[in-house]
Amino acid sequence: ILFMLIGGTNYTVLYFLAKFRMSRAFQSEEFKIYLAVVALLAGIFTISLIRFHDFSIEPALRTSFFTVISMMTTTGYVVADYTSWSHFLTILVFMLLFFGACAGSTSGNIKLVRHIVLIKNSLLEFKRIIHPRAIVPLKLSGQVVAPRIMTHILVFFITYLMLFLLGAIVISAMGLDFKNAMAAAASAIGNVGPAIGSIGPMDTFAHLSDPLKWVLTFLMLAGRLELFTILVLFTPYFWKAN
Repeated sequence: ILFMLIGGTNYTVLYFLAKFRMSRAFQSEEFKIYLAVVALLAGIFTISLIRFHDFSIEPALRTSFFTVISMMTTTGYVVADYTSWSHFLTILVFMLLFFGACAGSTSGNIKLVRHIVLIKNSLLEFKRIIHPRAIVPLKLSGQVVAPRIMTHILVFFITYLMLFLLGAIVISAMGLDFKNAMAAAASAIGNVGPAIGSIGPMDTFAHLSDPLKWVLTFLMLAGRLELFTILVLFTPYFWKAN
């Protein structure tokens, strides 16, 4: 749990922590939200396991933190069949297929910083609507986020979701049902590993057909390389530039 958590932390933050410069490390808004999200979700999992699945406190805490951190950091490890828990927890696990940990870490997926920027910009948009002439900058860790970076993040989100949906459609056309197609596409593009359904924590991808594995291979490669590195090869701009 500890080393998965470290692996999902921005390397710059790890440097400051190693130098015992705690104030600099906790200046990172993403790092603080990362720890808060892990604690919140693990807390929800723990309470649910104790209340509805007859877990004692220590196993519930250990299983919850391990599951949440493993999914967020895309480590791919499992210690329990979370698909046998309540539907509520299964939905939360499915949501974790789209999270990711900190930017500049070893994790895959969307990365938490993109979620933070998108949510903050969406909230500020209400203020911009009320005050259309006001200049309302978006700040992260006290620094103004440049419009170009905001545009890049929005394009990344749209491209990520479009590729996920397209992948799920292709996978479903190749024989998987709705739930398994969505889970397989989300797990592959996010490089998470275990998902839900027939590719849950107690199963593997081995039973899938070879053509389907090629589709998932492409999604894994595209997701691990932050989409644009692979997708740019399919644009006319790349070939004209060369």
